[in-house]
Amino acid sequence: MSQQKVLVLVGDAAEELDAMYPIYRIREAGYDAVVAALTTREVQLVIHDFDPNSDAYTEKDGRKLPVDIAFKDVDPTEYVGLVIPGGRAPEYIRLDDDVRRITEYFFEKDLPVGTICHGPQVPAVYGLLKGRKTAAFPPLHGDMRNAGAEIVDAPDVVDGNMVSCRGWPDMPEWSRAFMNVLEHAAVPA
Repeated sequence: MSQQKVLVLVGDAAEELDAMYPIYRIREAGYDAVVAALTTREVQLVIHDFDPNSDAYTEKDGRKLPVDIAFKDVDPTEYVGLVIPGGRAPEYIRLDDDVRRITEYFFEKDLPVGTICHGPQVPAVYGLLKGRKTAAFPPLHGDMRNAGAEIVDAPDVVDGNMVSCRGWPDMPEWSRAFMNVLEHAAVPA
C-alpha cells in the first residue's frame, strides 16, 4: 500500500506555524503532506505575533515554503485529509474555483478537514460551516456566525470530520485532535 496523502492548502501570507507545524506532524505520523497553492512556485510564509502595544497581531516575513502541486492539478480522490492553515492566505485562496472544488469534495465525502486560525474562512464562504461547530481566530467570530457556524472558544474543536482551532498557540491540542480524526477515518477505496 502506498503512503496515504494529506493535502495542505496554502498561499503567500499563510502563517508559518499554522502551515509548518501540521506539515511536519502529518509527516511524522507517516503520511505524505502534499502542499498545494495557486502555482508551484514557493510561497512566502509570514510570522504573526501578538504585541501588547498593538491593537492587532504583528506580521513579518517568515520562511519560503516549497509547493508540490497547483490547485488546478489536484485530484482530491488521492487524499485522505485536508488542512487549511491560517494567516492571510485564506482570504484570497478561497476565491479560486479549484479550492472550492477541493474543499467541497472533502466535506461531501466526510473526510478529515483541519482548519487553523483564519482557515475556516475557506469552508465558510462556500456555506460548508452552516450548523457546524468551529473555532477561529477571535476577530472572525462574526463572520463564522454569519456563515451559520456555532463558535466554540477552544484549542481543539472537533465536529465530525472537522477539527479547528483559534491559531498557532493551539497547535499541540489541535494536532492531537486532528491526527486522532485522521487515523480513525475510513480509508477511501
